[in-house]
Amino acid sequence: MAVGVVIVAAGSGSRLGANVPKAFVTVAGRPLLWYAVRAALRSRPAAVVVAAPATHLDDANEAIDALRGEHGIPVQVVPGGAERGDSVLAATRWLPAECEVVLVHDAARAFTPSEVFERVAAAVTAQTPAVVPVLPVVDTIKVVDADGFVVRTADRDTLRIVQTPQGFRRDVLLEAHRLHGSLATDDAGLVERLGLRVGTVPGDPMALKVTTPEDLDYADRLVASADWAGSSAAALKPS
Repeated sequence: MAVGVVIVAAGSGSRLGANVPKAFVTVAGRPLLWYAVRAALRSRPAAVVVAAPATHLDDANEAIDALRGEHGIPVQVVPGGAERGDSVLAATRWLPAECEVVLVHDAARAFTPSEVFERVAAAVTAQTPAVVPVLPVVDTIKVVDADGFVVRTADRDTLRIVQTPQGFRRDVLLEAHRLHGSLATDDAGLVERLGLRVGTVPGDPMALKVTTPEDLDYADRLVASADWAGSSAAALKPS
């Protein structure tokens, strides 16, 4: 099955204190979107489509222009929608028809190693209709009531931190959005509403979501490091 990657690049960046959408905040001289597209391309999909804010289409095209044609893989920028679900649908519809597997990725998780893309795609290709990359929960988690009092301690053995890219059979993703819109915080949540099982594969600590100034500082240190685990720092640094 051919694999297509959708990258959602519409986050506001307000928690970063940025005056541009999050995907266009720079790390070591490159916007987060550049790193996200670069990682996706290194997993060798059939196509990559970026859903960018309609107000920043030129910025998105400029950010990824040098990556176009890398490995012979087409990269398209399209206007996103008012909600995340609208953006996912807009980008998915631009993917070539042969892309029966769709990986939905957040530009804010710009440093996700290409191996995670490959693991997710392989699991969907092996007939799991939806797959998410996950990490185990290491902290103790308390469930509290509306007044802030502890109700119980959650069993962390059954809990996982979910990352992106999340992978889907294309028909399943489209049906989930058609029936349930943006009722969940992630696309896999919409598939759950269809009554389908969602599989998991190992995620990666590098797939952190850049949300706060502290995350941005960490990303700067990450790109500067010669010991970038799970990916080649030299390959991802600006030339």
